[in-house]
Amino acid sequence: MAPTVLVGIVTHNRASLLRKAVESALSQRGCELRVAVIDDASTDETFKLASCFPEVNWTRRPTNQGYMAARNYWMNSAHEDYFVSLDDDAWFLEGDEIAVAVNLLEGNPQIAAVAFDILSPDRRDPERRARPRPVALFIGCGHVLRLTAVQAVGAYESSPARYGGEEKDLCLRLLDAGYQIVQLPGVHVWHDKTQLARVIPEQHRSGVCNDLVLTVRRTPAALLAPALIAKVYRHFVFSSKRKLTKPCLQGFALFARSLPAVWRSRRPVKAATLRAFVRLAKV
Repeated sequence: MAPTVLVGIVTHNRASLLRKAVESALSQRGCELRVAVIDDASTDETFKLASCFPEVNWTRRPTNQGYMAARNYWMNSAHEDYFVSLDDDAWFLEGDEIAVAVNLLEGNPQIAAVAFDILSPDRRDPERRARPRPVALFIGCGHVLRLTAVQAVGAYESSPARYGGEEKDLCLRLLDAGYQIVQLPGVHVWHDKTQLARVIPEQHRSGVCNDLVLTVRRTPAALLAPALIAKVYRHFVFSSKRKLTKPCLQGFALFARSLPAVWRSRRPVKAATLRAFVRLAKV
């Protein structure tokens, strides 16, 4: 039986870009796939696009729940073998990207996640396709997940803030369970990185908070104190240089308020897993 694939696109107020993302998913060849869109309470003309794509499973949410909740819904309920996450401002370029990733996954059951090679306005030049290589993590705008692996370790874990850190957290848990994550060099997804419906201070505040949450949840006890001190220092220096000090401090405050609940959800990975992650992240 041929493997099946769900392509999920979460969208909010990006009607002008969403069509291209959906069309690129529907144009994929060489695999059996279903395309689904969750309109996360858009207030623009996104709803009008549903009638343009009758073959797409379209869900409109009355309240905004965030992209992580939407992706968790798909990963926990889908009956397909694989889940492809595609941002609403991203699209495939050649038409065979999913088939290439699925063929790799079908032949290598130890691989849980495949990261596409992301192009964007700050990295425009495509590369030649090359052999898959192990990496530490995938990027949310374009990747493939083996659903049995994700369901074995758990999908994205909720955090106090809405943006950032969920991919790293899931990758750490997959690596800790003995799975691999690989990238496909030259198998590209274009990520437009649009500023439409993107609030940078809010995203930065969320990213700072969630990174510290991840550190508490997954760092082994012997390494936790120095890891937290180093994270706080790096976030403050980075934010100061980019005039994002206020949202950074707000992220620290949100983390501090959330710490008791976060501590109860603490499930550290093995020290060897953390070392492997750091090593792979440097490649």
